[in-house]
Amino acid sequence: MKIPALPGFNPEAFEKYFKNTGWLLLARVGSLFVKMLVTSFALPSYLGSANFGTYNYPLVLLAFFTGIATMGTDGLITRQLLQHPEKEKMLLGSALRIRIITGFLVLPLVYLTYFLITHFAPEAPAASFKQVALVSLICIIQAVQIIDSFFQAQVKGKMIMIVQVGGNVLSAAIKLTLILLKAPLDAFIWTLVFDVIILQLGYLALYHKLGHRISAWKYDKTTAKELIKLGWPLAFSSLFITFYMKIDQLMIDALLGKSALGVYSIVVSLSESWYFMPVAISTSLFPAIMNARKGSPELYQKRLGNLYELMVFVSVSVALVVTFMAPFLFKYYYAPEYGEGLHTLQVHIWAGVFTFLGTASAQFLIAEGLTKITLYRTAFGAIINVILNYIFIPKFGIIGAAYATLIAYFASTFFLLFIKKTRPNAILMIRSLFLMGLLSTIKEKFLKINR
Repeated sequence: MKIPALPGFNPEAFEKYFKNTGWLLLARVGSLFVKMLVTSFALPSYLGSANFGTYNYPLVLLAFFTGIATMGTDGLITRQLLQHPEKEKMLLGSALRIRIITGFLVLPLVYLTYFLITHFAPEAPAASFKQVALVSLICIIQAVQIIDSFFQAQVKGKMIMIVQVGGNVLSAAIKLTLILLKAPLDAFIWTLVFDVIILQLGYLALYHKLGHRISAWKYDKTTAKELIKLGWPLAFSSLFITFYMKIDQLMIDALLGKSALGVYSIVVSLSESWYFMPVAISTSLFPAIMNARKGSPELYQKRLGNLYELMVFVSVSVALVVTFMAPFLFKYYYAPEYGEGLHTLQVHIWAGVFTFLGTASAQFLIAEGLTKITLYRTAFGAIINVILNYIFIPKFGIIGAAYATLIAYFASTFFLLFIKKTRPNAILMIRSLFLMGLLSTIKEKFLKINR
């Protein structure tokens, strides 16, 4: 059966990329379903809001450093493999070594940050140093996940689906078993590390099954230098992205306590669990967009515009569904102690519209080699989010953090308006908010039918 293509994509190419997107979406939807059953419902009910805040704290703190540990190699390696497939072994081998070395280098930064928080806000840390130190090992373990970039460049979304769904099902089974056994909190902290190990083993197994060997990868000093040169802005932009995505949780813990963090963690889990969609769609259609850039500037712009409109359509649909479903979820699935999360979720979910657009426009910046602009705009968003959280959280509680997130995401996404090189692309995103291209297409088809 032929799949109808989006305007700007020829049917054969679109079908290929759509099928890959389908596998990626299936991977994420499968993972989302499993995680929502366990992490968003079963675990909060079992642990309670305070312990659930402790459970999430190490991951929140670690999120500030995992992007630096990868040195921006995830999306970068996909792009490099598309442009230089003959350098596959050198690119993957060099990226692996970079990720392992930076993984070790960021560990002291994780511990220093924890001790600084403890020093300046003694009541703040929801987790112990031992718990944070254990989870910090993820910075090193995740190095093997560079194989994911290889699968994306090869348009093998099915492989990613197998690894992620399989890994998350196994992870969920372990957590449910621990709940049935009435295990202590520390046992669930251990599962955070096991989750990552399971995924790495899955990627390795499928990579080997395709006839490839990680032992064949080669480290090349020149290639490594080039990756670091191109990747460091992405790494630091990842840090700033984390700042404006996670700083609210650290500030809630510091200003309101771990019970409030537990409630807000539920909100973030339900809201951000949809953020797999722009990543899956953008990374799958990225090869098609890159190919258009080489051959036809007009087609390139058309594909970007259609990508942005697709992001708006999907994100607004998700936000509407969650907004109206939220009262049902909090009434029937959560204890009264989580009640404050209802209206917070109804605000926070709309930040996803700008996240979807920001993720898609990040592909444009990578394609154009404007990775430093990614750094500038995420830094801009991070600064705004910190300032607004500092003002809003003490005054409005956790819903203040949701409003701060919404404003910061908007500001970061449309920061491109301030830069001459990216202003046309920002205008393209603004047009997409009104679905102007889609309405124009519908109008054309309507007029054609009525001729």
